[in-house]
Amino acid sequence: METKKFDLRLMDGEILKRQEDKLTFIPPFSYGERSTHIDYKLVKGFGGDALVPIIKYNIFSEYQDLVHGFSTRMGGTSHAHLGSMNLSFSRGDEHENVIVNHKRFAMAVGYDWERLVFSDQVHKAEIYKVTHEDIGKGITKESDIKEIDALMTNERGIPLMTFYADCVPVFFYDPVKKVVALAHSGWKGTVLKISEKVIKAMGDTYGSSASDILCAISPSICQSCYEVSDDVIKQFLDAFGESAKDFFYEKGNGKYQLNLHEACKYTMILAGITEEHIAMPDLCTCCNPNVLFSHRASNGKRGNLGAVIMLAEDNGIN
Repeated sequence: METKKFDLRLMDGEILKRQEDKLTFIPPFSYGERSTHIDYKLVKGFGGDALVPIIKYNIFSEYQDLVHGFSTRMGGTSHAHLGSMNLSFSRGDEHENVIVNHKRFAMAVGYDWERLVFSDQVHKAEIYKVTHEDIGKGITKESDIKEIDALMTNERGIPLMTFYADCVPVFFYDPVKKVVALAHSGWKGTVLKISEKVIKAMGDTYGSSASDILCAISPSICQSCYEVSDDVIKQFLDAFGESAKDFFYEKGNGKYQLNLHEACKYTMILAGITEEHIAMPDLCTCCNPNVLFSHRASNGKRGNLGAVIMLAEDNGIN
């Protein structure tokens, strides 16, 4: 009788699927009480089959005209500390690997990778209005979008993407005026209240009302992992006054643990977002370095995660 041979190798996305209940969650979240869920899409081609995980927010689930997702480090083709779903061209990865990773992630999420628009993140609070003239900037053609940490648009079929490895990604969606935005909010951007500025810009540019906007703070470094020095805390106190004391606790020797998530939430509420329209993160990048890229956990040897948001092409959905 012929002996059957079985390939016992697992795709890394399959490994995550089997181990998802072992992820470390940010309190008060526990498994089954999460703000996010992970979709798994089998992508064929692009160098072989891959099970690609996509982190999605439950707060956006009912909106059929919204495409969004946050990547993990699984399902791509990159190697070593960049393995495997590195989405950045600036981390020393091979160009072809990054392109294949984008193709896989785009197919899994449901957008055209060649239409992506990237931001040139510099830890400031400048916002760029994206139009059809910007399609492909940063991935298929040279980009003139410089020193920008937030992107917004009301045009359909244009995926916006920003990049992370501990800093805070913030998603914005206005289901009434049909506007989307993304903000990269590191500690400097948070001090500059970039989320508040995005919400104001959505109102000034597109007529969005803060009471309609839904916001989601995506996986990023949690307070327990984020130690900072007193010079950072001084800037938070200067920016937020006494309210800043709710965002950190002192450890001694000039060291503090800072909660960027609560600071971002505070700026959203300042801008008029209702608390029930804010989804907090349930995963920390630094607590889960095998699944998510973390600058701190890897001492800088890492790739970049991607946050993407898009208004779907008009298919009759109002």
